[in-house]
Amino acid sequence: MNQVLLYCRPGFEKECAGEVQDKANKLELYGFPRVKNNSGYVVFEFYQAGDADKFIQLQPFAELIFARQMIAVATLLTDLPSEDRITPIMESLEDFPRCGDLRIETPDTNEAKELLKFCRKFTVPLRQVMRKQGVLYAKDNPKKPVLHICFVAPGCCYVGYSYTFNNSQFFMGIPRLKFPSDAPSRSTLKLEEAFHVFIPRDEWDERLAPGMWGVDLGACPGGWTYQLVKRSMFVHAIDNGQMAESLMNTGQVKHHEVDGFKFEPPRKNVTWIVCDMVEKPARVAHLMGDWLIKGWAKEAIFNLKLPMKGRYDEVLQDIENLKVYLIQNGVKFNLQAKHLYHDREEITVHVQCLDNRSPH
Repeated sequence: MNQVLLYCRPGFEKECAGEVQDKANKLELYGFPRVKNNSGYVVFEFYQAGDADKFIQLQPFAELIFARQMIAVATLLTDLPSEDRITPIMESLEDFPRCGDLRIETPDTNEAKELLKFCRKFTVPLRQVMRKQGVLYAKDNPKKPVLHICFVAPGCCYVGYSYTFNNSQFFMGIPRLKFPSDAPSRSTLKLEEAFHVFIPRDEWDERLAPGMWGVDLGACPGGWTYQLVKRSMFVHAIDNGQMAESLMNTGQVKHHEVDGFKFEPPRKNVTWIVCDMVEKPARVAHLMGDWLIKGWAKEAIFNLKLPMKGRYDEVLQDIENLKVYLIQNGVKFNLQAKHLYHDREEITVHVQCLDNRSPH
């Protein structure tokens, strides 16, 4: 097995391919990407057999920005007979580890998603056969690898596996979130998804706790503020526009009609700084660095808007500059960045400070 399949947002295959090429080279696992524009996936082919398995173990999935899922796969199966798709799939599993779960998926394109109804129907009979033949454990086992069948077209699928310690826990790599009817804008789903992706669920009670203070730069009409208010936090909402009246009526929001680049919190009791301003990404990243260096906030989630060209290079440069800025100022931190499902021409970055810095 010498290929890795990576899901991504349609239109970002080039960025995903460039990223996996860089990561593979650094691991001294050499190969090349196969890219089909707007397909919603990239296949990276390694020169050495076995390197696909090494890559999905050694490359931290959390460090991939543009990939939604990372799967070691065998060769694409084509022309599966409609009367018996199971037999050729089972025959392709010879070198696979025994798995604890089965996901039958598609890339995130309109064409591929038309196959999802079939995928749901196909899951039960295939799972039964796989359990009977020992390919799957008799019961779901979250500690064992996940078996993925990805249908890219009718009768055409990749068969592969991922490791639960180093993959996306979500079906198709996408958290399934419902838009809250009382939220003031759909952008609220960006921040909610960021919480799901960046913060372990068992840490929510501590890190997203009621009574905390947050600051939302570029807040109006309040999509991101809504997520903090919903968690019983208090929020300084910074924007010259108008906030949704429903948020102001909660008594948890203070609206400051000032420039987000000039606002300073009146008291140094802020845990969260969040920002979804339409600004040059380098400028936003530097601003977030200022907040963390000054001790004005402990955690940050912010979006970096991407240019039309050179998107991957821009992302790498802005994140590297932010890391250097924090390190030079003695800030210990964890940084994650992801092109989330609810993002479009932007990526979302999360930074958690690891030390107890006193405010400057």
